[in-house]
Amino acid sequence: MAEELKIGEISKPRFEFRSFGQCFCEAHKRMARLSVPVPEKVWERQSDEIYIISAKNDINNTKIRNGKMDIKTFVQEVDGLEQWNPLMKGEFPISAEVLRNEVYPAFMVPCPELTKESYTLDEFLAMVKAEPALAAVRVHKQRFGYMVNNTICEVGNVLINGAKVVTINSESTEIEDIKKTIADCGLEGVENINYLQAIKRVIGMSDKPLANE
Repeated sequence: MAEELKIGEISKPRFEFRSFGQCFCEAHKRMARLSVPVPEKVWERQSDEIYIISAKNDINNTKIRNGKMDIKTFVQEVDGLEQWNPLMKGEFPISAEVLRNEVYPAFMVPCPELTKESYTLDEFLAMVKAEPALAAVRVHKQRFGYMVNNTICEVGNVLINGAKVVTINSESTEIEDIKKTIADCGLEGVENINYLQAIKRVIGMSDKPLANE
């Protein structure tokens, strides 16, 4: 039996379709009209996050929100949909041991010499800035939540270091439900682009364009 998904609640690792571009106006309109009612808390959400982007790595997605670090790792791709799993969760101040054994290995760059037992967020960001292969990117999200075909969906206005892009997504533990949502919203043939790739494209770390530029 398919798992019933609830927005904002933890489930089994989900598969995800997501894309980024300048406008998904028609798809957004269809998504909103097809959506069942969703809890008021997900009608509109705003957040400020810092993504740590590594030129050496495309499989670990690291972000910091509300003083907490969250690293997800790519598991597999099935039918063009991506599955990610939590790799690490940590809080600042963060211990040198965690930086040495978990965080820098996820970036796939050498860990700098650590002379203290723990590091604040500002100290960590200073270390990131000192490493040419890393970039700390400020991301503001304004997200509008929907539920279509029992998949958790959203359309978001995203500022990546101040550059505005739009994201649209559908995620679920059930691949066929996502495929139906992609078709129903008119998104077939649109490239699946995760946050890691979108940020790299916006900041110039990758020379690929976004989906509908």
